[in-house]
Amino acid sequence: MPRTADGRRYLPIAEHGLIGDLRSVALVGTDGTIDWYCCPAFDAPSVFASILDAERGGCFELAATVPARTKQFYFPDTNVLMTRFFTEDGVGEVQDFMPVDGEPAEAERHRLIRRVVCVRGSVPFRTRVAPRFDYGTRPHTVRLNGESALFEADGMALALTATVPLEVDGLDVRGDFKLGEGESAVFALDKVGGEVSPRRCARTEAEEQLAATVTYWRTWLASSRYRGRWREMVHRSALTLKLLTYAPTGAIVAAPTTSLPERLGGERNWDYRYVWVRDAAFCVYALLRLGFTGEAEAFMDFVTRHISPGDGKHSGPLQIMYGIDGRADLPERTLDHLEGHEGSAPVRVGNAAADQLQLDIYGALIDSIYLYDKWAKPISSGQWDDVTALVDWVCAHWDQPDEGVWETRGGRKNFLYSRLMCWVAIERAIRMATRRGLPADLPRWRECRDTIYRRIMSRGWSEERRAFVQHEDGDVLDAAVLMMPLTKFIAPTDPKWLSTLDVLTEELVSDSLVYRYDPESSPDGVRGDEGTFSICSFWYVEAMVHAGRIDEARLAFEKMLTYANHLGLYAEEISHTGEQQGNFPQAFTHLALISAAFNLDRALG
Repeated sequence: MPRTADGRRYLPIAEHGLIGDLRSVALVGTDGTIDWYCCPAFDAPSVFASILDAERGGCFELAATVPARTKQFYFPDTNVLMTRFFTEDGVGEVQDFMPVDGEPAEAERHRLIRRVVCVRGSVPFRTRVAPRFDYGTRPHTVRLNGESALFEADGMALALTATVPLEVDGLDVRGDFKLGEGESAVFALDKVGGEVSPRRCARTEAEEQLAATVTYWRTWLASSRYRGRWREMVHRSALTLKLLTYAPTGAIVAAPTTSLPERLGGERNWDYRYVWVRDAAFCVYALLRLGFTGEAEAFMDFVTRHISPGDGKHSGPLQIMYGIDGRADLPERTLDHLEGHEGSAPVRVGNAAADQLQLDIYGALIDSIYLYDKWAKPISSGQWDDVTALVDWVCAHWDQPDEGVWETRGGRKNFLYSRLMCWVAIERAIRMATRRGLPADLPRWRECRDTIYRRIMSRGWSEERRAFVQHEDGDVLDAAVLMMPLTKFIAPTDPKWLSTLDVLTEELVSDSLVYRYDPESSPDGVRGDEGTFSICSFWYVEAMVHAGRIDEARLAFEKMLTYANHLGLYAEEISHTGEQQGNFPQAFTHLALISAAFNLDRALG
């Protein structure tokens, strides 16, 4: 794999853009290399994974063969990615996209198109297509037929068609070609087999599919109601959240990658290609805010079909996460043959946290159902039956210790955030029942809601710290308490809350960036430190907005925008040097950006 200018084998996480077809995504580096792609779905084994192992992961290179400066941007208001190569003799452009096809047969093709155009002068290009099936563990063969190649592994076949000559190089395919001004070349990678047979992608077809893909994304985005100050960033976040939805089921993944490190060289590497009930429910809130009710309805269908109460294990009636097809079994294992991004092992697939007890998910889910019922369309009688079953369970189990929102692996505690979201679950259900006259055990629900409130106010408050703290009867700070005023649990100008906000600012905020907590003060069972958590940084902005600290909030928000990558994308965390860390892009971060922008806009008038 080519080295970057400073000699590293890996591009930084932030040096990537994202394309997708609402079933899977590909990460395209600023050097023109696709170094992450799982086919045919988000959680399928990788075909290209050089972002996790430069030698063994596999990649699809496409770049100028002479020294070039590169710039990357999205075709405006779309998820069509453009990577430009500025050379001494000309300017070339790679247009990467995956057609979003409504025809079931064509959708199964999972076509990935790379269209190369010389826009000025002349530019020589090279390509190398080096798939490594099943995370690089499954051997394959390659057969060449003129300008097309067939890569075959047990149970999987990919067909590459091109408008330039190709040649076999071991298990890979290579090509060198030169384009003059106005000339183009096309590469199309298809999953073939069954009813999907290899099909060439001529230049005219590539242009037509490019136009259709642009039209699809622009038509979708036109439904947005956001007209505020940060329209470009909000719409890029919305387009990103849409890319993270799995069209066949309505699932929304937390991120499309696995094991991108929260700290280089550390072991905080997790697989996020699943549906976290919490993350997806918050996504529904963000999309509803912008007017995208179709995505919210699709997720509600997913909830109704796949995660109805009673499916859970010892962790309660719901798991914290599910597969994109609704499966509950997500066994975690390590891929020891992959070295990890910049040597950050282990590489994990699956997620053992699926069996954790995290009580906050009930509040996140029922809050999203409440908002859907209020802003989109009334929930059905069957869905209300599920809600009442969940609320009855919460009333009986809210006071258990759990692993908490941050999925700590250091033992269960009585986390304040878990109590808070149990309060939200009951309070929002009471609102729905009252507004619509739905049957419910309201006396029991109200008593339980009030008991939780008093418990948080008494045992979640530290007189010594003058702040609400991470867990009962402790003194550890936690940025999750920023949600207290955002969920309307406490008045945003309550003296206890303002004191908490001041203490959090002093101890967990670095510039505009917010740490979740201090792992040394609150061991979480995993070695190493981590960066600031971007969702918490946007929560912090929103909390300051509600507290009336508008100027501070706006400055913090504008600073946060400078930490986005060149395309407006965010990973999960930001390092002390400003680098993106963790899985990329992260749905949680983008939905929090949307919410913060919406509320800051409203406060500014």
